Amino acid sequence: MHELGIVFHIIKSVEKVGAEQNLRVVSDVTLELGEVSGVVDAYLQDCWKWAAGRSALLQGAQLKIEKVLAKTLCEDCGKTYGTVEHGKICPYCGGENTHLTCGNEMNIKEISAC
Repeated sequence: MHELGIVFHIIKSVEKVGAEQNLRVVSDVTLELGEVSGVVDAYLQDCWKWAAGRSALLQGAQLKIEKVLAKTLCEDCGKTYGTVEHGKICPYCGGENTHLTCGNEMNIKEISAC
């Protein structure tokens, strides 16, 4: 379960920002999570509940997840399309000269604190 390692990294990053900004309590963290990132939301949430409860700064903080849809660009025709629906083959021209432009990322978007 790599989700626990991801959660530890998020917590470490938030704690660093918290120390830099003199935060006392973080109420929630918003994470942008790519549709094809390979991270299972439910596992991430379970790991978050366990690990955040052990941090003075993050105790009781919620993890909010915003999905980033996977998009692929076809170099042959220049169009973008939904990766999950169509895979590597362009639905417009049938070209295979494609690459993922977004949807595999994971970014801390927002930290709400007081």
